[in-house]
Amino acid sequence: MLVHGKDIKIFCGNSTPEVASQIARHLGTEVGKAEVGTFSDGEISVSIKETVRGSDVFVIQSTCNPVNNNLMELLIMIDAFKRASAARITAVIPYFGYARQDRKAHARDPISAKLVADLITAAGANRILTMDLHAPQIQGFFNIPLDHLLGVPLLAPYFKKIHEQDICDVVVVSPDLGSVTRARQFAERIGAPLAIVDKRRQMANVCEVMNIIGDVRDKKVIIVDDMIDTAGTLCNAAKAILERGGAAEVCACATHGVLSGQALERIAASPLKEIVVLDTVPVGPEKMNEKITVLPIAPVFAEAILRIYNDRPVSPLFD
Repeated sequence: MLVHGKDIKIFCGNSTPEVASQIARHLGTEVGKAEVGTFSDGEISVSIKETVRGSDVFVIQSTCNPVNNNLMELLIMIDAFKRASAARITAVIPYFGYARQDRKAHARDPISAKLVADLITAAGANRILTMDLHAPQIQGFFNIPLDHLLGVPLLAPYFKKIHEQDICDVVVVSPDLGSVTRARQFAERIGAPLAIVDKRRQMANVCEVMNIIGDVRDKKVIIVDDMIDTAGTLCNAAKAILERGGAAEVCACATHGVLSGQALERIAASPLKEIVVLDTVPVGPEKMNEKITVLPIAPVFAEAILRIYNDRPVSPLFD
């Protein structure tokens, strides 16, 4: 049985300290005092510098690169709070690493997303707050409550404002069949039609665009996805939409800007006009260029945390 904490306390590891600070400011508090580092042999070191007894503790930590370090920081912090008698511990994971390993694609493959879910639960988390899991069914991997926020309500208003006068010339495109639901929700929010890129993936992080389902000729296209990793899929889709579909211009948006490998080089060389991502994964100065725009997640996560603390529904944040 979950116990309501006497107050809210925000803590963070080393993955997203700026996001944690912004969330704390929105809540009118400060990030809790904790030292998270490593011992000389590389083991994670965690020291909580203030009492959390009886408190509602929210640990903000994206499990992004370096994934394993950030994951271990999260697990050890949760364990520390549990042993310090926190009333309730919520793991706030804006970006959930290992989410793409959600099924057995080949014989003898692990299902790492389920393993990570079990680790977080075993560490002592009472609740999970995350955003845009790569596969929504991952919610079922947890045996504790999980609140699943969406990126579309944050991304759609940005483009709706830009295309306020020419929305009739805009088409929303899903880069693959798996993102159709997300793209349809985005299209409904801005009042634009939907098209789909049919692709065939030959191997991991490599895909071949096969066909475009829908009319994008002379249109301003917005590609909507959950994440941009190596940007191979995105750049291939943008090229096909312009060359085969005859679109006037192509922009893109995604919840998670992972931007690994050759992503930045591909984006710079691509015909994409703009890419908009949320700061679920830190996009440092070394990853920024004139094509990339980053929007904050702190307001919606702060509101979700307040609702969880007050035992109010989180679903209105989707409206």
